[in-house]
Amino acid sequence: MTAAAPLVTRDLGPAPEPEIVRDLVRHGLIATPVALLVGLVGWGRPGVVGAAIGMALVLANFAVAAALQAWAARISYGLVAGIALFGFLVRLALISAVILLIGDQPWVAEVPLGLTLVVGHLGLLVWECRFVS
Repeated sequence: MTAAAPLVTRDLGPAPEPEIVRDLVRHGLIATPVALLVGLVGWGRPGVVGAAIGMALVLANFAVAAALQAWAARISYGLVAGIALFGFLVRLALISAVILLIGDQPWVAEVPLGLTLVVGHLGLLVWECRFVS
């Protein structure tokens, strides 16, 4: 077994991000019916639409983050740090833009949309941290 060079500036090994995001999406799809049911019971059809959009944003956010990190790791560790920081800011801005565009529409309930975004992100991250660590 050979040791890595001390001045390695990029990762040429297998990327763990696709495996992690597959697990996150799998668990997210398992949790989606629960979120949709809560939206339906609490807010009717607009609640279902809000919960569905929220869960789609959560899963898309994780998938894009994983793809960007895996891509950046092949180039340089500095790019990984930049993508982690600025990619987060850009993804947060895109999620905010979607919420601002559709949030006041009558066919979307804001509360289940927001709850699904917050609980979906935190719940899936906590769930995944239990297995990654």
